[in-house]
Amino acid sequence: MRRSALILAIALAGLGASAASAKTPALKLERVVLMMRHGVRPPTKAPAMPVSVTPERWPDWAVPPGWLTAHGTVAVTALGTADRAAVVKAGLLPAGGCPAAGSVRIIADSDQRTIATADAWASGFAPGCALPSTHKPQDVDDPMFSPLGNGATLDPVAANAAVRAAVGPGGAEALDARYAPLLRRLDAILCGDKPACGVTRTPTGLTDATATSRPKLRGALDLASTAAQVLLLEYADGKPMADVGFGRATAADVTALSEFHALEFRLLARPLPVARANLSLITPTIAAALTDTKAARVTVFSAHDTQIANLGGLLGVHWHVPGYAEDDPAPGGAIVIERLRDSAGKAFVRVRYRAQPLAALRAGGGAPFEQVLSVSGCGKLCPADRFMAILRG
Repeated sequence: MRRSALILAIALAGLGASAASAKTPALKLERVVLMMRHGVRPPTKAPAMPVSVTPERWPDWAVPPGWLTAHGTVAVTALGTADRAAVVKAGLLPAGGCPAAGSVRIIADSDQRTIATADAWASGFAPGCALPSTHKPQDVDDPMFSPLGNGATLDPVAANAAVRAAVGPGGAEALDARYAPLLRRLDAILCGDKPACGVTRTPTGLTDATATSRPKLRGALDLASTAAQVLLLEYADGKPMADVGFGRATAADVTALSEFHALEFRLLARPLPVARANLSLITPTIAAALTDTKAARVTVFSAHDTQIANLGGLLGVHWHVPGYAEDDPAPGGAIVIERLRDSAGKAFVRVRYRAQPLAALRAGGGAPFEQVLSVSGCGKLCPADRFMAILRG
């Protein structure tokens, strides 16, 4: 009896496995689009914060404000290597040699850090091949990445309503109260035992969007987002802990405080009216990259955390990389959009987030963390036509 029952159980298990396999179509990768944030950089200005926030001297960096660092270059190069291995494994590109002309397209914003990130990624993806990137001359404004006032407009009524809905009941005052313990911890790092400094002396407020400008935070949470990102970049660049937060921040602090950076984007960049407007000159290129039969097999945007957050909001996707707050765009991190086709010829889209965990980034790069994301209203494997409708709005 026991033997018969065991045989029956094994048979049923086999049938179940066969049924599960039958329900999972074999998918062939056809196109990939990466929306990638640039790699590790210093603060974009010196000093990094006003002296009213901290009287401390910020640590020195080996490159000018806002430029990609040598450490960041190494980490992004490693990401390029990992991305090449992934597309080779999927059969999209051959393992050896340089990719065929036109099979890889790289589009960068015009900042030094985005141009250098594109170059570093290309050197890891196709060593010795000198893959070019398309970009404006350095520091010449590119409407694709800064569309508002450069050919695109924002509906301020819809944008401001969406931002206030994201802020929630009680407005900015309620946010300050909710984040008070974390704000106090940040002040302790910034000020030590010095009086009359820190981010909490100015209550948080909101500056409304206009037809040509995005909404903004001001006051405590705005300053906290900037300070938290500076501390994270110091840590990610591998600086001694004596230089991270003036020696008063721990790795756990860096992770916890990244919530402020994620919060800024949750309130100001992910709401749909803002996301759509700020991506309005990029989404047509993404759509063409996924649907045009003559498009490159791999398309990469070397962009900023703002575009990552915009695209995350547009698609309604969420990620959580080790060492960061949920939805915080990691340096070098990317939203990866894959077009796939099953054996019956039906097209699907899958969205992933890939980035190096913060500890790995600090150590110099390493293998990326990957997470398949669920597109709002469409799931983890989205019919291509439905995905395109979401993308185009």
